[in-house]
Amino acid sequence: MSPRTRAGHGSRAGPLSARPSRPRGRPCSRKLSITRQAIGWWQRQGRIEGDPTIGIERRPAPPDRTKALAENQIAALWRLDVALREKTQWKMLYESAARADEVLCLNVEDLYPHDKRGRITAKGGATEWLHWQSGTAQLLPRLIARRTRGPLFLTDRKAPAGTSTLDVCPETGRARLSYRRAEEIFEENTRLPANPLASPDDIEDLDGWTLHRLRHSALTHDAEDGTSTPMLARSRHASVRSLERYARLGVDAVARHGAERDPAVRRRR
Repeated sequence: MSPRTRAGHGSRAGPLSARPSRPRGRPCSRKLSITRQAIGWWQRQGRIEGDPTIGIERRPAPPDRTKALAENQIAALWRLDVALREKTQWKMLYESAARADEVLCLNVEDLYPHDKRGRITAKGGATEWLHWQSGTAQLLPRLIARRTRGPLFLTDRKAPAGTSTLDVCPETGRARLSYRRAEEIFEENTRLPANPLASPDDIEDLDGWTLHRLRHSALTHDAEDGTSTPMLARSRHASVRSLERYARLGVDAVARHGAERDPAVRRRR
């Protein structure tokens, strides 16, 4: 049955009309968005006239309060046997609380290693400073080697033909590491730390962490340590109010609070 037959002439009849009027959570919202994109394409092609999704509302996904990684999870991340590129990238993301695309767009000539900072193009196009700490500072010289310009984080292979010259290292011929590939590598390597009770045999069926969780964790840990809201703004959020989500206590702080007030512990003192 063609799209025109299912939803032609402004009719809402058909399978799509049986959808619930209020989709729940992020998966449904994502499917609704994909469906509307397809409908828009069909309309531009003249294959349908109506929109069977009219009246269906998008509902925001419930917030996930577990995005901030615990201290032992961060420690497990640093112990992973991964390449120098990944070690440096992950350290920089956590220590700077930067967005992954900001870090991946860094060039060697943007770095000020002695000052532990780099010049980035932030969300919205503004040029700002990104600051890191000693962990990143110790790894950067080895990653940069003798390079003096070009993308900081590179792929393992030569750049394919047609790659923008801005994304190719002029000294090695390799391309800038993409966000998609960086996310894939991180997710694949964190499947076991993210699922500590799982068997290594089941690794293909597990889900790892996302790069954004390093940024979320850094800001949450800063807030737990008493960092002021203006200083949390180093994350370059457009609105200070949006930082409120990171000011919640993380899993370690709640665990310490419970342990300190555990009656059994008190009796042993």
